[in-house]
Amino acid sequence: MFNKTKATKAKEIKRDWHLIDAKDKILGRLSTQIAQLLMGKNKPYFTRHLDCGDHVVVINAREVKVTGRKEEQKIYYRHSGYPGGLKATPLSRLRAEHPERIIIQAVSGMLPNNKLRARMLTRLMVYPRGEHPYGSKFKN
Repeated sequence: MFNKTKATKAKEIKRDWHLIDAKDKILGRLSTQIAQLLMGKNKPYFTRHLDCGDHVVVINAREVKVTGRKEEQKIYYRHSGYPGGLKATPLSRLRAEHPERIIIQAVSGMLPNNKLRARMLTRLMVYPRGEHPYGSKFKN
C-alpha cells in the first residue's frame, strides 16, 4: 500500500570516470561541475552521508582561465602552524610552478567540510598538460 524510499547502501554505489578538459574554461564554473561529480549529486541515489561520487580526471590545468584581474590580485594563503609561518602565493606564480593546485584548491573549497572531503579529493586527478595515464578507464 505505502511505498518506502529505499536507502542507498555503500555496495550499491557505481563509480564512473569523467575526463574534463580545462582549456579556456573559467575556474569557478569548472570547479562547481567537478565538485558535483565528486559528490555524486548527479546520481539518483545521492545521499549526503555517503560518498557516492565518480572519478574525475582534469587535463590542461595550466590553461584554465580566471576573470577580471584575479591573475594579478588573487593570493593563496597557507600557514605552517608556527609563529610567523604565513605563506602567500599569487595566482600567477602558482600557475607557473604548480598549476594543478589551482583547480584542487578551488574544488576543495566547494566540497562539504566533513570527513568525506578527503575521500572525495582522492578521486580527483589533475594534470597540467593533455596527457594522463587513465586512457583505458573511459568509454569511447
